Amino acid sequence: MRRFLAVASIASLLVVSSCATAQHLAGGPVAPPSSSGDLSGSPSPPASPSSPGLSPSGGQLPAGFGKGPPGSGLHRFYAQQVSWSDCGGGDQCASIWVPLNYAKPNGLAITIKAKRQPAANQSNVQGSLFINPGGPGASGINYLSYVGLSSSVTDVYNVIGFDPRGVGESTPVQCVSDHQLDVYLASDPTPDDAAEVQGMERLWHQFTAGCVADSGPLLGHVSTIEAARDMDILRAVVHDPTFNYFGASYGTYLGATYAALFPTHVRRMVLDGAVDPLATAHTTEIDQAAGFQQALTDYLTYCVGQGGCPLGSSVPAAQQRLIALFHQLDAHPLTASDGRKLTEGLAFLGVIVPLYNRAYWSVETSALAAVVGGNADLLLQLSDAYTGRTPSGTYPGNTIEAQAAVNCLDHPEHESIAQIEAGKSAFLKASPVFGPAAMWWPYSCSNWPVASHLPTPNYHAPGAPPIVVIGTTHDPATPYQQAINLANDLDSGVLLTRKGEGHTAYDSGNTCIVSAVDTYLTSGRPPAPGTTC
Repeated sequence: MRRFLAVASIASLLVVSSCATAQHLAGGPVAPPSSSGDLSGSPSPPASPSSPGLSPSGGQLPAGFGKGPPGSGLHRFYAQQVSWSDCGGGDQCASIWVPLNYAKPNGLAITIKAKRQPAANQSNVQGSLFINPGGPGASGINYLSYVGLSSSVTDVYNVIGFDPRGVGESTPVQCVSDHQLDVYLASDPTPDDAAEVQGMERLWHQFTAGCVADSGPLLGHVSTIEAARDMDILRAVVHDPTFNYFGASYGTYLGATYAALFPTHVRRMVLDGAVDPLATAHTTEIDQAAGFQQALTDYLTYCVGQGGCPLGSSVPAAQQRLIALFHQLDAHPLTASDGRKLTEGLAFLGVIVPLYNRAYWSVETSALAAVVGGNADLLLQLSDAYTGRTPSGTYPGNTIEAQAAVNCLDHPEHESIAQIEAGKSAFLKASPVFGPAAMWWPYSCSNWPVASHLPTPNYHAPGAPPIVVIGTTHDPATPYQQAINLANDLDSGVLLTRKGEGHTAYDSGNTCIVSAVDTYLTSGRPPAPGTTC
């Protein structure tokens, strides 16, 4: 899996005293696996279908497929009657049918699960506000519990979180067992010789074979374009004539795609931590490596400035010590108190997680100090926060699998091993720390077993009302230039800038950003172009 995951926040993941894991995605990079060995055991068997049927190849379909609502054509999905039921805490839950393949609306259907928080002031409701935290692969249902919208917004909107197609409680992409995912994530992200490259290829082939076996025909229909079309059905079934949306991180790509497909359906849209949908995959990968290098430099400057930084007394020395630490764990993984091994791959993820939010830099320091002292526990917990692994070794969500499936349909790449190795210098220039792993990100999508041939929509979104695009100057996962690009791509894009570190802006505590967004969502008045907070 390639590229840094783009998700809204790690605030819901980390308990500073214990760094406990949770089901929400923390965000970080997953490179293709490259350790020798394999994913022991065969791919996990398909789940029993809730609506029995056969796949086109004759095998039994995984769970979540069905015939869909009565009627014919696409209209049957727009006209379906949806029943919202109480699901605790005053929230309401529902399951909505959407077509597996929009080109064949009379064929198989899949389900989208959604949760709604009714507006506090039901006498003055402006409609629904759909939210998405990014990923791809993060749960919008979970996001409802930590999105942190102001009361002025939740007073007047029914806020709806949903799991996009292929994700979580909706019809999910499935690839491997929990044990196989452990093996995959612990593998070496920086193959050093031909044998390790072959090991990477073997592991990735086993992973993709599991996706084909366990996900059925869904695997070829989890593109962002299809997910955006699903959102228009969601808009229709809640009886909203127009669409209100707050998307963070990769959720901005999803929102921008909706605007490109349905510009005249947009009412108000906020895209925070923007992704440029027109950037090439290769450019994005290099930019993200550079973005996290900048975030690491910012952190190391803080660490050294605090005194007693466990990596060294200067930023260059600390960076070299971190590189050496990754090499050390590559050769000799560190055993944690529970017997698990902290490998280079898991350490890589653990180091990345706190770089998403300055509030967790002190946790980063504690974890690195522990590793330098021979204790792997805290960095492993940070890694688990990224992957969604629980202390019992299970993965309640499917973020890792969904990330690969969506990315590789959206941005297929076709680089051979020789081409990847020839392009190494660009990644090392972007990031001497993360570049050796980032250079391998293109490999996975070069070998993805299915493809999407949907045409690129018009991201100018002609006819759309003002759309607020937010960028943070030192955002590691979605570098600031992407926000500039997206605001320019959209005919009605309005750029709002936060000066600072960390990923996304609305949840950063910046009152200027919050005020601008809340005013726009509640009154329709966007910030002045070029506003900087």
